[in-house]
Amino acid sequence: MLDRMALKLSKPALDRMADYAICGRITADQMSLAGLALGLFAALLIALGFPQIAILPLLAGRLADGLDGAIARGCNEQTHRGAFIDITFDFFFYAAVPLAFAVANPAQNALAGALLLAAFITTGSSFLAYASIAARRGELNIAYPTKGIYYLGGLTEGSETILLFLVCCIWPSWFPLLAYVFSALCLVTAATRVKAGWDGFVS
Repeated sequence: MLDRMALKLSKPALDRMADYAICGRITADQMSLAGLALGLFAALLIALGFPQIAILPLLAGRLADGLDGAIARGCNEQTHRGAFIDITFDFFFYAAVPLAFAVANPAQNALAGALLLAAFITTGSSFLAYASIAARRGELNIAYPTKGIYYLGGLTEGSETILLFLVCCIWPSWFPLLAYVFSALCLVTAATRVKAGWDGFVS
């Protein structure tokens, strides 16, 4: 829901930072790997019981995730491999954080974390399934022209997920309640995507 606005607001700054990265000979794939490493490090800190400290690598990892595409565009080196690892690493990160909260406090967070992971599977599978069929049909989503795959929006997108993780890191005791609420929103998102595919892919 917020991704389109977030992309529009952040693009000028990301493009400027990408210029410095290009001058420093940092490739888009290297930035993607750095983003994944930072995200997994944040998840490790959460699992060890340091969620507030995890905020810094979490944000740095998401910044790297935005910069990889800006670097690829700036160097005119947008590749299928880059698009693949970008979305794949995103889902690795999204899966790691709920698991980390569950590990940090199993008695409080295990059920909520499991439900959130299941909800992420519904949104992720509907998102990727729609993108794969849309690609076969040669469709483009002009609302997200910089994305490497067909990007079908929804109620819960990347921006909302990062906000959820940040709030949970600041107030970890809120994780179960927030996870239950966000899981319900994810199911709504998945339902809208299923309907979009049902209505749009009639042939």
